[in-house]
Amino acid sequence: MKFLALSKKEALDMLSNRLYILLVLVQVIILLGAYGLAAASSVAADPQLIDTWGGGRFLRIGLDVDEKGSLLDESLRREGLNVSYYSVEDGRRALGSKILAFVYLKGGDIAVEADTSSVFYTVMSEKLRRATSDYARRKQFREAGLPASMISALENPVNLKVVPRNREGYRPLVLESSYFVEIMYGFIVPFILFLPFFLGSNMVTDSIVGEKERKTFEVLLMTPLPDTLIILGKIIPPLMFSFLQGMLWIIILSALKVPIYNIPLILVLLLFTGLAFTGVGMFISTLADSTKEANSAITVALFFATFILFVPLFMDMGPLTDLVPMIPSYVLVRLSSCPHCGPEALISMVPSGVASILIFAASIVSFRREGVIRL
Repeated sequence: MKFLALSKKEALDMLSNRLYILLVLVQVIILLGAYGLAAASSVAADPQLIDTWGGGRFLRIGLDVDEKGSLLDESLRREGLNVSYYSVEDGRRALGSKILAFVYLKGGDIAVEADTSSVFYTVMSEKLRRATSDYARRKQFREAGLPASMISALENPVNLKVVPRNREGYRPLVLESSYFVEIMYGFIVPFILFLPFFLGSNMVTDSIVGEKERKTFEVLLMTPLPDTLIILGKIIPPLMFSFLQGMLWIIILSALKVPIYNIPLILVLLLFTGLAFTGVGMFISTLADSTKEANSAITVALFFATFILFVPLFMDMGPLTDLVPMIPSYVLVRLSSCPHCGPEALISMVPSGVASILIFAASIVSFRREGVIRL
């Protein structure tokens, strides 16, 4: 009963702290903002997606008025570009304000003057490249005097038919874009799911160091409870609070059509990772005597944790490359994006689980040693 009373007290203190509730709302904003940014950047960088989502109207291209109705004009429009007609002088003046690029013929060659500062420059340049290639090819066909039926056959030499397989585990994705998949599953999903445990480690330090500042830490240690139950009473509320947030973020991501696969395994991984972060918070709490010291130490610890968890996802780690598949973030990326994971998925979780248990065990030893010293 005393253990439950301690856990209840910690939970009530945590839920009554407006800062913690505010940080939960901040995490929601981060999740939605990152999702929106990933979706917008994916659409802006993908020629096919920008047409699907009606973004072609933003790709305003100027064309020499002498080429109106020409083969070049037709090729530009086939790419979904919004074409306007200007003289060469007027087109150059309109560049950057009214149009993103100005296209004209110079000595038989195609000349393009573009506003490279535009956010649509990447997709616009790809569309211009395809349009000019199409123009050059069709021009060669016409100059060769080929009949229209042969030109049509040469322009569409292969009809590719995709036969879907293994669709039983398929779940629709909001954007069928390789860039969106890469940025969401390669960074945003693991970052969002680990973020609550960053907050949880801070909660643990606030709870224990707060007892020290209020001079109630020694009183807590003298209660007729084993050290293990005191530790559990202190850490279970923030750990479960973080764990429930992680589950909520999975639900929100799924509702946003970012399907998360292997959820049971991911929850186990999050629980182990939460133990590691909780252990770090406990260890810092035993060393710090004030909230200021604890906050400084936890900031440094979380900085290194961020480096360990996320930097290897984007950088070549050289001789440490073989260790990258063992880090929790890499395992989470693999689990969340793979509908069919074999036994190797469980094996890949073992190093993270063992490391988390060792960190947590070391923090318990440190906590008990601190209790003995203070008593």
